[in-house]
Amino acid sequence: MKINTAIRHASGLALLGGALLAGPAQAAGDAECIAPAKPGGGYDLTCRLAANGLLETGRIDSPMLVTYMPGGIGAVAYNHVNGVRSDDENLIVAASTGAAVNLALGKFGQYDADEVRWLGALGVDYGAIVVGADAPWQSLDELMADLQDAPGEIAFGAGGTVGSQDWMKAALTAKAGDVDPRDLRYVAFEGGGEALAALLGDHIQVFTGDLSELQSQLESGKVRVLAALSEERMGGPYAEIPTAAEQGYDVQWPIWRGYYMGPEVSDEAYQAWVERMQALAEDPAFAELREARGLFPMSRFGDDFDAYVKDQVAGFQSLAEEVGLK
Repeated sequence: MKINTAIRHASGLALLGGALLAGPAQAAGDAECIAPAKPGGGYDLTCRLAANGLLETGRIDSPMLVTYMPGGIGAVAYNHVNGVRSDDENLIVAASTGAAVNLALGKFGQYDADEVRWLGALGVDYGAIVVGADAPWQSLDELMADLQDAPGEIAFGAGGTVGSQDWMKAALTAKAGDVDPRDLRYVAFEGGGEALAALLGDHIQVFTGDLSELQSQLESGKVRVLAALSEERMGGPYAEIPTAAEQGYDVQWPIWRGYYMGPEVSDEAYQAWVERMQALAEDPAFAELREARGLFPMSRFGDDFDAYVKDQVAGFQSLAEEVGLK
């Protein structure tokens, strides 16, 4: 199915054009990935991760089309797929943990998490609880003890407002330490870089960032990561960072980079995409592309990924209700 020419021009395009191989057979039409944001951000990275990975591992014979469709933090693209291209078998759309948060908060209008076919994730980053190198806390336990005594005296900060996924990291961590998230002192910044600068300038005391954005600061010794919000310790420069779980706090925050398809895509086409993406994730050549983009392995596809996303959304809805966001 072809995308409407007027929509292409209205959305703003980056033509990476191409035809997709479904195993040994070539899929009809051009493969396309919608990045529901302006060029250069996380959704752009997610589309290009698939486009470059499929091309460089020989799973497509010419480049994929990437379309930019900003608006409503993903809502415009979500509504477009449901209302205009619900059965387009050649279209995938970039999504992330942030999309799950926005679905939980009802920011995608009339549509919920059941309205699309969740395809899979090709990579993941993880949240982190970060303090300055000269901060008084050497462990998450020490921070939590002070937070329990005086939550309003410790300023958390990140690149997102209350209700954003960066705020959610702080809220879930506080909740795991028996601190009401509503009592947190939280400062919102325009992005992670600005928040990290505020931490280094001692304008905030705790930064709820992502592991991948911390490598240079770790190497320079300017920050201390009290906890990685991952299932297990990561490798490389993050190997010495303990998880929140191993310190007794059941908090995980994976920032997955994944994709969905329209709700009326056929089972056959959907399964072909599942198998295609799964094969890509298992290709050793793809690992280099993923690592170059600061992502860790994540291989959830098909029904497994669908259940995972819907479980996340339900959890975020519960938290939002607890703290009065819904």
